[in-house]
Amino acid sequence: MDWQHHHATINGIQVHYVEQGRGMPIVLCHGFPHLWFSWHRQITALAAAGYRVIAPDMRGMGQTQAPTDPGAYDVDHITADLLGLLDHTGIERAVFAGLDFGAFASYDFALRHPERVIAIIGLENPAAPHNPGESPLTEYRRMGEQHFLHIEYFREPPRADQELAAQPRRFLHKVFHTLSGSGNYFDCFKHPPGTGYIEAMAEPPPLPWPWLSELELEFFVSEYSRSGFTGGLNWYRSMDLKWQQRRPFEGVTSAVPAYFLGSENDVDLEGFHGDDPISLMRAIFPELRQVRMIKGAGHMVQLEASEQVNAILVEFLRDIEQGL
Repeated sequence: MDWQHHHATINGIQVHYVEQGRGMPIVLCHGFPHLWFSWHRQITALAAAGYRVIAPDMRGMGQTQAPTDPGAYDVDHITADLLGLLDHTGIERAVFAGLDFGAFASYDFALRHPERVIAIIGLENPAAPHNPGESPLTEYRRMGEQHFLHIEYFREPPRADQELAAQPRRFLHKVFHTLSGSGNYFDCFKHPPGTGYIEAMAEPPPLPWPWLSELELEFFVSEYSRSGFTGGLNWYRSMDLKWQQRRPFEGVTSAVPAYFLGSENDVDLEGFHGDDPISLMRAIFPELRQVRMIKGAGHMVQLEASEQVNAILVEFLRDIEQGL
């Protein structure tokens, strides 16, 4: 593994990122509760295919600094992080690929700084959820009054921060299985409001799984045991602020080429993006050139179906290069 680990001051915070390879640059942006390590099977594969791969620990997670104020996780800060990363690495333009919050960060960045984006690749999340008439945390509060909802559980510190930090291994073991194609997040809805997330999730099978080893899980556990979970939870707590900042971009379309990779058992595609999620992305990125779906996998797709994901990403990147 020819991974190069870097620590740098970017946009006023200490940022950790991993880099490998040469060629057209691609920045891999993770979500929660993930790390740069969520992409570790993609980094080497894409570098071997002839690309310069950069995988940061996103703001608040891993070895990147975690401001305590949720306001520090708004669109302005997150896009400035990505812009600063390009400037720091001397990259004029890059492909951005993201999953979960990392996908939303990539879309926001492409809308605000299209001159720095070659193309975007969204995984699982086709567009940032946006309801013009109601803020997201208001909508999720109503849902959370009916049954357990992780976003409502995360809303107010310090309960979630403390409970997850007290049992990081149990939480990550459970949530990775729950979000995978073998789990069922929606079973959590059977629990009443006020239930803790760890309690709401079903008991997972022991490791190793076909797609995750005990050592790999331990890497996540070690990092979150050190950092805590507040940084990641602040991405949720800033949802209303991000919603307000996205309002000026309602109806705005982007000419940036776009690609999408999803999986048939993904919780977000099934329950959080409406009946026709791909249309949401196409409405913002009409240059949506390819859409691919992976059977059987869930939200942890880059780990669950690594070889398929790697092959599709290389296919997307080859297509992007042909268009340059």
